[in-house]
Amino acid sequence: MGCVYFVRHGQTIWNVENKICGATDIALTELGHRQAIETGEKILEQGIRADMILYSPLVRARDTALHISEITGIPATEEPRLTEQNFGKYESTARDGEEFRDAKKQFLNRYEGGESMFHLAQRIYNLLDEVVASDKTYILVAHNGIARVVQSYFYEMTNDEYAAFGVPNCAVMKYEF
Repeated sequence: MGCVYFVRHGQTIWNVENKICGATDIALTELGHRQAIETGEKILEQGIRADMILYSPLVRARDTALHISEITGIPATEEPRLTEQNFGKYESTARDGEEFRDAKKQFLNRYEGGESMFHLAQRIYNLLDEVVASDKTYILVAHNGIARVVQSYFYEMTNDEYAAFGVPNCAVMKYEF
């Protein structure tokens, strides 16, 4: 049985400020760097073995992945398909805003200049199809929006469950296939 691991990036200032980061390139806070280092140590302690770390090119995910790679010795490479969803007009707005919560349930919505959930799912599902077809174990380091798509790839979800799904910063999720 194969598996893939998913790690959400460490904390950013916009996470602290409850703002939607989306495709905006926001750096880690000092706590975010510490979380990434602790995650690398946790991966070592738990004996998680992987062939490769694939990470989003956005700086918050890249820095998280590189901390993990440095600690674990697992090679890391950038994977552009792991870039967070572009939430268009909602980027930098409140994550818990009612209008945004409703918009997330409209899978064809491009958020006035952003990317639809369908487009996001297409690129992530294509990547996951490749990962599952390989004989390798990967750690994917990306974003909360990507976490929703990964979860939906492996588990059936309602639209409401999908829209509400999220993982904490630097959480390590394991998916078996």
